[in-house]
Amino acid sequence: MGIVGAALVSIWPMDCCAIQGVSWLDAEMNAPVVAEIREVIDSCPAEAQICDLHVWRVGKGKYACILSLAVVDNAEVDAEYFKRHLGVHEELVHITVELNNHRETNNLQAECCVSLNSEV
Repeated sequence: MGIVGAALVSIWPMDCCAIQGVSWLDAEMNAPVVAEIREVIDSCPAEAQICDLHVWRVGKGKYACILSLAVVDNAEVDAEYFKRHLGVHEELVHITVELNNHRETNNLQAECCVSLNSEV
């Protein structure tokens, strides 16, 4: 019985690590919801570019995301604007948006994520 118990105790952590390893290694970035997030940001009228995006599973079919965006100063948007657009996807249950404001559209990509000005 000791050998059977030892086998169960040694097998269980390996299975647990294999299942949780996907989350630990940020492998949820292959989930279809990531493409949906990128599509929503690209389709918004405000000019914004994704600097950083992290998505992870928090439940069965439920995801949380942290999104850092570079937006042009003349865009009259705040983090809530993007959260409302992303809120149409029911699988996103927790959304954090950080905005970085930049003055010129041609420097938007070069200066992506230089300074954080707003966090919601």
